[in-house]
Amino acid sequence: MIPIKETTQGVTFAVKVHPRAKNNAIIGELGDALKVSLTPPPIEGKANEACVAFLANLLEVPRSSVTIASGQNSRRKVIRVAGLSKDEIQTRLHLNQLS
Repeated sequence: MIPIKETTQGVTFAVKVHPRAKNNAIIGELGDALKVSLTPPPIEGKANEACVAFLANLLEVPRSSVTIASGQNSRRKVIRVAGLSKDEIQTRLHLNQLS
């Protein structure tokens, strides 16, 4: 499982985004990051918006709870989630990867 860190502002973890994919999905792990495929291109923040929306839906939290802490202009991003514990995120990511 990827490293998930708890901070005072929320829980953070790394993702590696693959834009212009056939569908939005978690496709595995790459090093210490969760590999996520997204359909939008990385133009005008569309892939970032899709990343936030996809992870909010996957983790069952409001979109406002998911932010990109760093990496807005990179395929490698650090995601911050407010309102969930490290254990809750591990559980929700693991259960959704299996389905």
